[in-house]
Amino acid sequence: MRDRVAMIDLSAFAIFDVTGPGALDVVQTVAMRQMNVDNGRVVYTPLLTPSGGFKQDLTIMRLGEDTFRVVTGGAFGMSDLKWFADHLPEDGSTQIHDQTSAWTTLGLWGPRARDVLQTITTDDVSHEGMPFARRKEIEIGPVRTLASRISYVGDLGWELYVPFEQGARLWDIVAEAGAPHGIVPAGIGVYATTGRLEKCYRAYGAELEGDFNVVEAGMAWGKVKDEDFIGKEAHLRHREEEPAAILCTLTVDDHTSATGVKRYMLGKEPILTRDGTPLTDGQGRRSYVTSAGAGPSIGKHILMSYLPPEHAVVGEQLAVEYMGERYPVTVATNDSTPVFDPDNTRVRS
Repeated sequence: MRDRVAMIDLSAFAIFDVTGPGALDVVQTVAMRQMNVDNGRVVYTPLLTPSGGFKQDLTIMRLGEDTFRVVTGGAFGMSDLKWFADHLPEDGSTQIHDQTSAWTTLGLWGPRARDVLQTITTDDVSHEGMPFARRKEIEIGPVRTLASRISYVGDLGWELYVPFEQGARLWDIVAEAGAPHGIVPAGIGVYATTGRLEKCYRAYGAELEGDFNVVEAGMAWGKVKDEDFIGKEAHLRHREEEPAAILCTLTVDDHTSATGVKRYMLGKEPILTRDGTPLTDGQGRRSYVTSAGAGPSIGKHILMSYLPPEHAVVGEQLAVEYMGERYPVTVATNDSTPVFDPDNTRVRS
């Protein structure tokens, strides 16, 4: 994927549309980010709890004046659908339509993704014709496709949405067109772990949970919108306070155990000082590995963890405890800056 191009089956996505005269008000209320955007924009946004913790993170596409499409992970999709439904107006002016079983998704990413896509559509998929965080309908062979230019793996590419009965046909078309470019089908582990961690992208259920807030997660970028949203009061307060913990990316310096066997962390392991002292933040929360996985593009095993501010320093030398032994780790970033392609030139190329 980093050298050529990969295709990933994302059929597990949950998809639902919010429609009607009050649709904008609903998504504005539920989403932290600004949703009053141009038709065709794709917005990545956290959803917050009233206390300012994370309820979810997902993407919302504006399909029209009164239509917004929500795309979220399959594991919590129905919970997310209910959260939106719980905030519909009582007058019935806005509805939610579950599209999960109607649409399937194929991810196409890598430096040759545009080369592949341009060979199977006459629509303009250049950077100028379809900038990052935009969506539009295109024809891929005989298949009408909703193309969303967004990436959870940190490389140029698209999420391609088609009716479920057209999914296998789309897969075959992309695979055939991609063969000259060295395309490979990649597993969901590349999407949800390897590619994600190389880009330091946060994941709900790992880094993003109700016990931590947006500032601690390093996601308080940009202006807070004027419109009210769930958790806004708490979020504004968090912006004024010093964070009790800071989400950091760490890399493992040495995997060698006492017996000479290489050990690779899987997640949930304690983070300690090099002398074995546990790390605890100002709210009494212990530091632990929220996500772990290989980072082949940087040649390191990558960990993420919330650290007390005094330890959330780039270059800080710490340790991770795994299978009864301590392994040396180093803080690589203490914000949302990726360890791979830190300027995001690839995804926006």
